[in-house]
Amino acid sequence: MPRPWRRKRSASPIDKGFDRNCNPENFPGYLAMKRGLSLLLLTFLFCAHAQGQEPGAASAGTVKQQASAAAAPEERPVPKPKSQKRSWFSRILHPFGSPKRTAPEYRDPRLRGLTLDLQISPAVIKLSEVRQLEVRMTVTNLGKRAVELDFSDDQRIEILLRDGAGTVLTRWSDNHAVTPKPGTVVVNPGEHIEYNETIATRELTPNKVFTLEVFFPKYPELRIRQKFLTAP
Repeated sequence: MPRPWRRKRSASPIDKGFDRNCNPENFPGYLAMKRGLSLLLLTFLFCAHAQGQEPGAASAGTVKQQASAAAAPEERPVPKPKSQKRSWFSRILHPFGSPKRTAPEYRDPRLRGLTLDLQISPAVIKLSEVRQLEVRMTVTNLGKRAVELDFSDDQRIEILLRDGAGTVLTRWSDNHAVTPKPGTVVVNPGEHIEYNETIATRELTPNKVFTLEVFFPKYPELRIRQKFLTAP
């Protein structure tokens, strides 16, 4: 009599062996790789935290620099007239025209619109022939309102002769008496005033560069300089 067929259950040692071999903990480098990833994660978190604090430190440094800059004294050169740029249409109509002048920017709002011009005569300063240097300074109002200049005495301008190092050689007011006579000068829009004076050249030497400086003692910002060369 034949025996009934029965399905035999057999364990699969291959599958179990595969499970044991594929377990990550059984790899020799698994623990080292795990530690490396942890260290990399900690480094990334530390860098992110440090970057979050850098803007605050930078802003503190910026505030400190701004405070030191505010404490330092501000130095400004002699105001110079600015040339206004012409439009392309103006250049076509007047190709050889000079750009329109604009007044310098003064700290004193009362001086807005004023510009200075300085002329020296003669053009060639021959010390053997010239004993007095002729100086002409022109004050022009380029603004739209009148400018009033108040003075406590009858001196309007001061003239200085300086050498190449900036040392004052001759001062115009040393040879001119000043009386306490107050006065006011009004420069209307589009008008100008001239000051014509002379200054001695006895302190000058030939073949050197000197500087002529003219300014208003009451309004130090109204100042202009011009260099010139002397001849024997």
